[in-house]
Amino acid sequence: MRRYNVMYFISQSLKGLWRNGLMSLAAVTVLLSCLVLMGSFALLVYNVNENIETVAMLNEIVVIVDYEATDEQVQELSSQINRLDNIREVKYVSKEEGLESERSRYEEYSYLFEEIAEENPLPDVFKITYEDNSRVSNLVYQLGQLDHVNKVNNRTDIANDIENIKSGVSFIFIWFLAILFVISIFIIINTIKLGVEARSREISAMRYIGATNFFMMTPFVIEGIIIGLLAAGFGYLLQVFLYNTIYNAASNDYPMIHIAPISDVQMYVWLGFIVVGVVAGVVGSIISLRRYMKV
Repeated sequence: MRRYNVMYFISQSLKGLWRNGLMSLAAVTVLLSCLVLMGSFALLVYNVNENIETVAMLNEIVVIVDYEATDEQVQELSSQINRLDNIREVKYVSKEEGLESERSRYEEYSYLFEEIAEENPLPDVFKITYEDNSRVSNLVYQLGQLDHVNKVNNRTDIANDIENIKSGVSFIFIWFLAILFVISIFIIINTIKLGVEARSREISAMRYIGATNFFMMTPFVIEGIIIGLLAAGFGYLLQVFLYNTIYNAASNDYPMIHIAPISDVQMYVWLGFIVVGVVAGVVGSIISLRRYMKV
């Protein structure tokens, strides 16, 4: 048999898609819908994690220094804290800075702070962020044993809840993607299968005269790739439109919620759509061909 170039395979693929136009359109539409659902869920998880990380940053250990501690003792305590393990950042807030912060927070009652400015009742504090939530209890114990420490406040319960939420969201996300991916492949399998059945006689004749499985399979695999690319392209445009619509509405109505602009993630969305679309098309094509090509 004479060799055919790549354009031959592409032309055969396009003819197959045109011949089964309705089913091809259904495959593109269903895969597009699955990609948009997967993309929407992935973006939702991304923004949830972003907001969870913001909340997690508020979970800090606050070390309250003895009110009678001298400046030298406070400096020594600072050195001891910085030498401990599992420390990401230590921020010292003097009693004067604490009072000024409260004054700014309650500007309408600023006259009350004037009365207590000379005898500041606030203590010096150290605000500590840590690296590993699993070792917070040990860090809290070590801080409590240091000299000139009056009290150690922490919210490890919130940190643990945040970790559990992140794990639960990730688990649901993985299963959701797996289910949608299987649905997409199933639709593509049926589409390619129709094309194979329509050309069953031609395939039998080609096999009889010595055509290889590669030669017969390639047009159908390219069909799957084209379906995946079309679904990825149109799905990406739809995803960007939907995300920007939600982003603009949420930014105006719920400014306290942080939503990442699409520019931060659009490259990942585009690459993800292409990869998932093409993989779904190729896998669906190969599975549908195994029965007929005996591969």
